[in-house]
Amino acid sequence: QVQLVESGGGLVQAGGSLRLSCTASGNIFKINNMGWYRQAPGKQRELVAIITSSDITRYADSVKGRFTISRDNAKNTVYLQMNNLKPEDTAVYYCSAAISLAPVSGDSDYWGQGTQVTVSS
Repeated sequence: QVQLVESGGGLVQAGGSLRLSCTASGNIFKINNMGWYRQAPGKQRELVAIITSSDITRYADSVKGRFTISRDNAKNTVYLQMNNLKPEDTAVYYCSAAISLAPVSGDSDYWGQGTQVTVSS
């Protein structure tokens, strides 16, 4: 079974920084795209940033220039460095990974349990 475990959330003042981490474990053959999503109260879950296995990145317009996604393939870990945080960044942040379990199997999407990020004004 595959597990994604996030860490690094918390409470920070506006203008501050946080770094989220998410590590995948289990019977993994290959991890393809990895990403971060967030869901604020009363809103739909939205994409924050995604990184491919070739380190191509894409960001939501609202976080461009402030957030940086990266990955360490040796550790099966994806990171989200969040700088200049704003109150509107407050949400539960979820990591996601497209993982194949065998050489001939396709990808399945796995999700972490979420970590709360709260930015006070």
